[in-house]
Amino acid sequence: MVDQQHLKKLRQGVKTWNLWRNEHPSASLDLSRAKLSRADLSGAILNNADLSRADLSGVNLSESNLSEAKLSRVDLSGGILSGAKLSRADLSRAILSGAKLSKVDLRGKDLSGVDLSRADLSGVDLRGKDLRGVKLSYVNLSEADLSEADLSEANLSWANLSEANLSEVKLSGADFSGANLSRQDLKGKNLSEVKLSEANLSGANLSGADFSRADLSWANLSGASVTPEQLDKAHSLKETILQDGSKHP
Repeated sequence: MVDQQHLKKLRQGVKTWNLWRNEHPSASLDLSRAKLSRADLSGAILNNADLSRADLSGVNLSESNLSEAKLSRVDLSGGILSGAKLSRADLSRAILSGAKLSKVDLRGKDLSGVDLSRADLSGVDLRGKDLRGVKLSYVNLSEADLSEADLSEANLSWANLSEANLSEVKLSGADFSGANLSRQDLKGKNLSEVKLSEANLSGANLSGADFSRADLSWANLSGASVTPEQLDKAHSLKETILQDGSKHP
C-alpha cells in the first residue's frame, strides 16, 4: 500500500522530490496503487520505487530514472516516457497503450502481457525480444529494430513498420491486418497463416516468402517482388491489389 508521506512529498514537485531523494538514496519507496494521473514527473528520481498497480495514466515521465522500479500492472496509458531510464525495471502486465516510448531502451525487459497498443515505439531497440502474443495494434514502430524478435501470434494490426528492421524476425501466425509494411525486406520469411488483410506491402521484397494459408484480402502488393506461385498458397486474395496494379477478383 502507498506510503502517504512519500506520495505527499512527490506531489510537492520534482525539484523538492529529487532533493529529498538525493538526501535519502536508500529509502524504500512504496508508491504502489498511487493515483498520479496526468502529473508532471519529468526528470524524477524514482529508481527502485514500488509503483505497481499505480495510476500513472497521462503522466510525463520523460528523462526520469525508473531503473529497477516495480511497474507491474501499472497504468501508463498515454504517458510520456521518452528518454526515461528503465534498466531492470519490472514491466510485467503494464498498460502502456498510447504511451510515448520513442528511443527508450527496452532490451532485457519482460514484456509478456504488456499492452502496447497505439504506443509510439519509433526507433526503439527490440532486438531479440520475445513479443509473442503482445498487443501492438496501431503502434508506431517506424525505424525500430526488431531483428531476431519473436512476433509469433502478436497483434500488429494497423501498425506502422516503415523502415523497421525485420531481419531474422519470426512472424508465424501474427496479425498484420492493415499494417504498413511498404518497401519492407521480407525475403524468404515464413508468413504462413499470417493475417495481412488490408496491409500495405507495396514495393516490398517478398521473394521466396511462404504465404501458405495467409490472408491477403484487400492487401496492396503493387510493385512488390512476388510470384503467382507464391500467392497461390494464400488462404484469401479477395480484392488484393497485385504487383502490376491489377486487382484480384
